[in-house]
Amino acid sequence: MGTVAVRRWTRQQYEKMVEGGIFPPGERAELIDGEILAMTPQGSAHATAVRLTEEALRSAFGPGCDVRVQMPLALDPSSEPEPDVTVVPGSPRDYRDAHPASALLVVEVADTTLSYDRAQKGSLYARAGLREFWVVNLLDRRLEVHRDPIRQADAHYGWGYRTVEHYASGDSLFPLAAPQSRVAVADLLP
Repeated sequence: MGTVAVRRWTRQQYEKMVEGGIFPPGERAELIDGEILAMTPQGSAHATAVRLTEEALRSAFGPGCDVRVQMPLALDPSSEPEPDVTVVPGSPRDYRDAHPASALLVVEVADTTLSYDRAQKGSLYARAGLREFWVVNLLDRRLEVHRDPIRQADAHYGWGYRTVEHYASGDSLFPLAAPQSRVAVADLLP
């Protein structure tokens, strides 16, 4: 009996598929470590949290940073996730010819995908060297802040975050890349 082979894709191949219209209109997908994954539909609480997070981070980071909502992040040759919210340096025109390859902050809003976002996406972001990754946890109504990427043999992609802190809705924090700006967790939650 033979083995089943998984076909892995590069980011370049994936982008050509997107440009070529391979995916039906409105279908959301992302490339994670060479695999093309369908993204789950968003409920209204999820969509509201994404918008609230976008507004809070736009205010916190201000001019000189682009707050992107569900747009590609070209992390490595085999990964192009579309985080719910990403903060990158510069302006939208800076990314006209290529998606950003790194970020100041990445945020995933999670309900049904909570364990996936923590384990797999978190490990992917740590492997890419992203200093800070947040999970707006809708199930427990809190913010999970992951900082300081390190190698972790037991993590999905061999990387994780040294520090994971949990903030309740009455708490606030300062993003690493905007230490002068306080973000209230309640502002992120629907």
